[in-house]
Amino acid sequence: MFAAYLALFVAPGTAQDKPVPVEEEPYHHVQLKNDDIVVIHAILPPGERTAYHIHSCDRTGVEISNNTTTGQRFGEAEDSPKPSSPGDVFSDSCTDKPLIHRVHNVGSTTMDVIDIELLHRPEHPSTSTAGPVAIENPSVRVYKWVIAPATSTAMHTHTRPYLIVAATPMQLKMTAPDGQSRVETVKAGDFHWVNVPVTHSLSNEGSTGGQIVEFELK
Repeated sequence: MFAAYLALFVAPGTAQDKPVPVEEEPYHHVQLKNDDIVVIHAILPPGERTAYHIHSCDRTGVEISNNTTTGQRFGEAEDSPKPSSPGDVFSDSCTDKPLIHRVHNVGSTTMDVIDIELLHRPEHPSTSTAGPVAIENPSVRVYKWVIAPATSTAMHTHTRPYLIVAATPMQLKMTAPDGQSRVETVKAGDFHWVNVPVTHSLSNEGSTGGQIVEFELK
């Protein structure tokens, strides 16, 4: 399917620009892969440009750094520069039509992104949500928690598998309904995959604000 699609754009002599699957793009580094998701850490230094690459699944992710980039879809002009900040989330629906693009870091800081490929859409999406939805697509709901020092989120329940990502460093406390808790020092970009139902609240035990993003499968 992709071969015929790409043939519309790839002219003779431009084989070096032929798009590759996102997992094979040199600036995209696979950190976790299972039956449900692929977690990719994308790091792009200032002035660098990725190869054209293919996102063939619904995708989502979160920015870990302040950066300024442009995007360029295959066969189209380069977009205008877009600034991003830690905690910014994004989402694309790519199953019906693949996203084929490249990214150019036009800023002075390194682009640092956790990019998540969602390998299949649910046959029957869940009807419950764990909290206010920041962004979503047919495969995932994203919850963004901005947690000030000495404050907590509401107690909330994840009924589907989810990925929890620290968008910023913080002292994170997770508390269950029975009061049991644990505290972890997390770094920006740290993540954990959870494939069992969980009810918890998230608290900031540190002295500076923190951001946690949860990506729950539908």
